Amino acid sequence: MRQKSIAVIIVAAGKGERASADGSGEPKQYRKIGGRAVLAHTVDAFLSLPYVTTILPVIHPDHGDLYDALGLTDARLLPLVHGAATRQASVLEGLKALAPTRPDIVLIHDAARPFAYHDLVGDVVATLDQYDGALPALPVTDTIKRTLDGQHVAATEDRSQLAAAQTPQGFRFGQIFSAHMRASTIRRQFTDDAEIAEWAGLRVAMVMGEPDNFKITHPEDFRRAERILQGDIDMETRVGTGFDVHPFEPGDAVWLGGVRIAHDKKLKGHSDADVALHALTDAILGAIGEGDIGVHFPPSDPQWKGAASIIFLRHAGKLVAERGGRIVNLDVTIVCEAPRIAVHVPAMQEVIGTGLGIATSRIAIKATTSERLGFTGREEGIVAMASASIELPRGD
Repeated sequence: MRQKSIAVIIVAAGKGERASADGSGEPKQYRKIGGRAVLAHTVDAFLSLPYVTTILPVIHPDHGDLYDALGLTDARLLPLVHGAATRQASVLEGLKALAPTRPDIVLIHDAARPFAYHDLVGDVVATLDQYDGALPALPVTDTIKRTLDGQHVAATEDRSQLAAAQTPQGFRFGQIFSAHMRASTIRRQFTDDAEIAEWAGLRVAMVMGEPDNFKITHPEDFRRAERILQGDIDMETRVGTGFDVHPFEPGDAVWLGGVRIAHDKKLKGHSDADVALHALTDAILGAIGEGDIGVHFPPSDPQWKGAASIIFLRHAGKLVAERGGRIVNLDVTIVCEAPRIAVHVPAMQEVIGTGLGIATSRIAIKATTSERLGFTGREEGIVAMASASIELPRGD
């Protein structure tokens, strides 16, 4: 099945002057938090998602120099587009720019929301399997009053029926493009893209939002953003290593790095004997002090007979996430005379990146031979060695 193409429009065309604390009028999306511009943090959040195909920044026509100064470089970053007088019109400019490639899905995100976490974006994308549109939203916990003049209470709203919308808001590209084009022909201004979708009769669902995924609007919001980043900074790096070996037995393919590779033998083991994923799993478990793969998936347990080793790797990644950590990078070396590995490296990186929710640029896979020495030189088996760098909250 063809993998869906997913484009991200990052709306950064506003002047953002309300967030200027010193009266300089510096656009909020270019002000720094944690030493980097807000917009750079936002772009990085989506670049870290391996399933995102392209990212399109929509900026103010006067901000070209500010954008260039960010130094953003990635093959998935499209040439920037200039926005218009309103957010709605700016989004339409972005949609028009994407029209020639017609991605399957488009995510529309505010540049001033730099903390769009992986799970949040993943939930939006997954919901589009059943709905035309999806957006994250938080339940309203404060009592909401309606006023007609800004001074007197006219009514109290039922907050159980209210939710605060966030971005990214996701849609099937063709549908939201058509809806935006129609909306541009009327005089009404819509508050967000989900409202346009609703107006056009599309089915829009909500997923649970994230409190940290707030929109930087006022000067005090930068202090909140710095506090969130400080939580990330107060981490320590741990390193784990893994080593695994499996002998060959008669067969027609080997599993390496989650990829089936045709061969005149297969690897012998209780599971699928994926020596690369086993070494990676042990490296991650070692970095967080969680024993080895045999502790979590005993070879004596029949339920793991023939199991895909990506299950083991995902489990290790889940343990990292549960402890508030993140995988910084992975490095694996495969030692064998055959089969040839290099051509399969991109596919392995994709499987591992998707399984762990990290960018493929954080995964190094290398292959070498033992110069015909030892059991690997005699083509009796394969060895894999791996290392993992993990960040965990300090004092964990």
